[in-house]
Amino acid sequence: MRRVAVNGAGGRMGATVVAAIDAAPHFSLVGAVDPAHAGRRLGEFVPGVDEGTAGVTIVASLDELASAAPEALVDFTRPGPALTAFRWCLAHEVHIVSGTTGIGRAEIEELQGEFSRDGASHGVIAANFAISAVLLVRLAEIAAAHFDGVEIIELHHDNKRDAPSGTALETARRIAAARAAAGREPRADPTTEEVVAGARGGVGPGEIHLHSVRLPGLVAHEEVIFGAAGQSLTLRQDSYDRSSFMPGVLAALARIEELPGLTIGLDAVLGL
Repeated sequence: MRRVAVNGAGGRMGATVVAAIDAAPHFSLVGAVDPAHAGRRLGEFVPGVDEGTAGVTIVASLDELASAAPEALVDFTRPGPALTAFRWCLAHEVHIVSGTTGIGRAEIEELQGEFSRDGASHGVIAANFAISAVLLVRLAEIAAAHFDGVEIIELHHDNKRDAPSGTALETARRIAAARAAAGREPRADPTTEEVVAGARGGVGPGEIHLHSVRLPGLVAHEEVIFGAAGQSLTLRQDSYDRSSFMPGVLAALARIEELPGLTIGLDAVLGL
């Protein structure tokens, strides 16, 4: 049984991860980190977990996990704490699965080099652990070569810090690469007068326009809209609850020993 700790255990995603690990037969929740809730027990945040999980005391720092001896760490925090977690795992030969978004490309490339040299610690980082979101990106890649234009709308809860979402940026990167491979040039924006500044959204990879919506009641949603003469194709993915991310997190934990280095995205985990 793999021993797992959670970084950011007091947050909404962290609490969902705790419940998923507790319910999974092949994992044991042995540690939890969250400086905002240090000293409290997991049972206060996650009702219904078994007695062992409920009794785990949240600690303030990763260094306090040493006595728990985790084999893997799941991280849903912010870019700064997540980078600290990656390097802590490297130093302590612990595997890491992270869903933290907003980490820069340069930092990820640096981590890839560190993980490839280390060998003892493996990592998976994904902008989105919902299997439906991974499939949306893959289907968008297939469609990218066959349409003249594409725009992306991502919709999230009103407490999300970054915009556009990491998933939307990754979708744009993958679409742009697929269009370039097919010999399609970026589409010039025909708009000559933006009456309200920002009305056309932000411009991402491949000059693809991205639009971010932030509203109460939403969780995580994305639309990719393709257009060509006389036709359009809309791909939409909806996560109505944070539990939608848990099958992907558990799949990454289950396979992480087979995936040396730092794996980017859930595709390799799922064999897509």
